Amino acid sequence: MMNLTSEAVQRVKELVKQNNKEGYGLRIGVVSGGCSGLSYKMDFEEAPNEKDRVIECDGVKIFVDPKAYLYLQNVEVGFHSDLVSSSFTFNNPDAKATCGCGTSFAV
Repeated sequence: MMNLTSEAVQRVKELVKQNNKEGYGLRIGVVSGGCSGLSYKMDFEEAPNEKDRVIECDGVKIFVDPKAYLYLQNVEVGFHSDLVSSSFTFNNPDAKATCGCGTSFAV
């Protein structure tokens, strides 16, 4: 099942407040493109679509459409921050290949 680390949950909650998106969920999806063929996509959305899977992690609602869920069901989303940069990370045990930047993958 898809999961967010505690660092990712904390960062999403901070972004919700900063962007005045209280009550919104986090849409996580997959789009064609990137070095390895598929890329992760994240955005805030007010409500899930009718066929979405809705997953809750420590108070964060995640919306995933059925097609994307096939690629994301075992993904762990993390958040990494240091003095140089910060970004969400995706640990996908089902990916056959990933790119160096960590935002695209192949299955």
